[in-house]
Amino acid sequence: MSDWLIETEVLARNLRDDVEADRVVLDCSWYLPESGKQAIDDFRERHIPRARFVDLMEISDPSSDYVNMLPSAKQFESVVGGLGIGDTTDVIIYDAGYVSARLWWMFRTFGHDRVRILNGGLRKWIADGQNLETSEPVPATRRDFKANIIPGRVASLDEVRDAGINGNAVIVDARTAAKFDGHEGSGYPGVASGHMRGAISTPWQLFFEPAPSHRFVSREQARSIFESRGAELSGQVLTTCGSGVTASILGFMLEEIGHRDWKLYDGSWHEWGQREDTEKLVKSAP
Repeated sequence: MSDWLIETEVLARNLRDDVEADRVVLDCSWYLPESGKQAIDDFRERHIPRARFVDLMEISDPSSDYVNMLPSAKQFESVVGGLGIGDTTDVIIYDAGYVSARLWWMFRTFGHDRVRILNGGLRKWIADGQNLETSEPVPATRRDFKANIIPGRVASLDEVRDAGINGNAVIVDARTAAKFDGHEGSGYPGVASGHMRGAISTPWQLFFEPAPSHRFVSREQARSIFESRGAELSGQVLTTCGSGVTASILGFMLEEIGHRDWKLYDGSWHEWGQREDTEKLVKSAP
């Protein structure tokens, strides 16, 4: 049984039978800015009963040159406390896509391990015929939440560069193969295409079952995926992607298979791709 996942039927039963529990269900659905859509609109249309909504932008560093970067402890405390989450609150995270693992990583990086992901997210909740609510977000009573950043959870650009040159850590990249190979744009204006030296293409989509399940694959399947991509898991692993979001999925799956020695490169390709002092490798077209 996973320490970090909760199944739809278990959450539905808990919401029905244990309404007084210190629990917050958190919808963190999010769209890329260029989509022109706002996830809060979807939340108003339908969400899990008593869920609260958080926008990824609210808990990302607004002063950084790079997108979706980890915020300060003070900012995280303010937003999370405002959602009615305290130090002893059980947090259940879900979305309609691929962001839940990022929130899971953020909570744990700030020292809050009472957090789980709804396996299959909103899509499986709906497919299973579970109840939904339609309403505006309900203001929560602010709670005291203390964020204490845990050292060793975030990899720097220099660590990733060193790993690529010296091979002292494995780099796994969650982006699509086309972006990794440099055959497709990076997705960010002004950011070059390609990949880092030593990185292994490990697309995040591989770690989810197809519709209607959308659940994470089993531990055995996850281990097989890493091995089939050539990722040696005997030492440290650094995860990366376009902006640090889907890299969290790779980290989540590493935790699931019991590999604790990993860090997330928060700047990811959004930082690496626009720096002048970084090497960008492109594969030849077939």
